[in-house]
Order: sequence, then C-alpha cells, then structure tokens
Amino acid sequence: MIYDLEERLCKFSKSIIEFIKTAKKSQMSENALMQLLRSGTSIGANYCEADNSESKKDFIHKIGICRKESKETKYWLKIIEYLFPNEIEKISPLQQEAKEINLILNSIYIKLKNG
Repeated sequence: MIYDLEERLCKFSKSIIEFIKTAKKSQMSENALMQLLRSGTSIGANYCEADNSESKKDFIHKIGICRKESKETKYWLKIIEYLFPNEIEKISPLQQEAKEINLILNSIYIKLKNG
C-alpha cells in the first residue's frame, strides 16, 4: 500500500468540517470553530501547493507553512476541547490526528532543512 499524505490531510480536513457542522455553536465558540476550520483545512491545501512547488527551497518553505498550520490546529483543538467538554469523544481523535500530522510534517521539514 502506498502512503498518501495528501489523502490523509484531505480526510483530516473533512473530519474537522464534520465536527464543526455538528457542533452546537454559541457566540463564544464561533470564532474558535472558524479558526479551527481555517487552520485545519489549510494544512492539506498548503501541502498540495508544496507538492507542486517550483524548487526545493519553495517546497521546504511550503512544508514549513503546513507545519505551522498543524501546530495552530493543535492549539485550536485544545480551545475547542475547553469550550465543548461534552464532545471529548469527537475531539480526542482529531487531536490525535493533528498531533501525528504535526510530527510527520516536522520530520519532513527537519530532514529537508538538514539535508
């Protein structure tokens, strides 16, 4: 089986969208949910850009953006967990996937920068 990071990132984006669609929104949670939507879905979009980069330097730069967006997504998921304590069973898998994605992107970035 071929590992497809782009597909994994797309699946993650869809999972975030599904969570946001079902979350009971309030005035307080609306901003955090929209921030999560922006950062969580931009990881995959930026990865697609990296995949079509014009040079190694451009690829490294775009992977760096993916890495930053994945870190931001981890942050917003912590805030969402605080705002939606009764939804932990839905949030926890998103947090785990965000953590794994961040580790993958960090590894790619470090290997490219060092080598």
